[in-house]
Amino acid sequence: KEWPGGGAGGGYWVSSAACCKPGGWRARQRSSLGCRCPAWQVSSFCPPRKSCHDWIGPPDKYSNLRPVHFYIPENESPLEQKLRELRQETQEWNQQFWANQNLTFHKEKEEFIHSRLKAKGLGLTAEPGAKATLNAEEMAEFYKEFLSKNFQKHMYYNRDWYKRNFAITFFMAKVALERIWSKLPLKQKKSSA
Repeated sequence: KEWPGGGAGGGYWVSSAACCKPGGWRARQRSSLGCRCPAWQVSSFCPPRKSCHDWIGPPDKYSNLRPVHFYIPENESPLEQKLRELRQETQEWNQQFWANQNLTFHKEKEEFIHSRLKAKGLGLTAEPGAKATLNAEEMAEFYKEFLSKNFQKHMYYNRDWYKRNFAITFFMAKVALERIWSKLPLKQKKSSA
């Protein structure tokens, strides 16, 4: 489910600093609402206390990924807990990778534009108030260079992403089997033992 009101200032969205600052008014507010948010989340939110679903928020401004607030059932089995923790760890890993990657991309893009404009004898502004830019062919050179330079990093990321997704899928299957097994009548369980 997506958090209604989304975006900056909508619903219960707060910065991680406000969420995790001990003793702050937002920390007290979130605590009174029964929220448990991971400290690493750049944008965190709090679904209603009685919610029994995972909640998906608006895209993070650094990674462009949508953060997920994972539902924790009261009677969570050890296998369900392991699955949830693996999903949370994967989300954190993904968040950190893309936040760093996007920061690097924007920094190098600005440096590229600045160096090309300087080589042409132009400043960062073309006209008063207007930012000078490069054309599509010139920017294509940057994109190609950036992808080539980061090829190895993206290859390792994709390999790890697939490994993590296979592990999550494996645990999801185990949890599904555990749930089916727990719903079988007691007599059938005893007869198969």
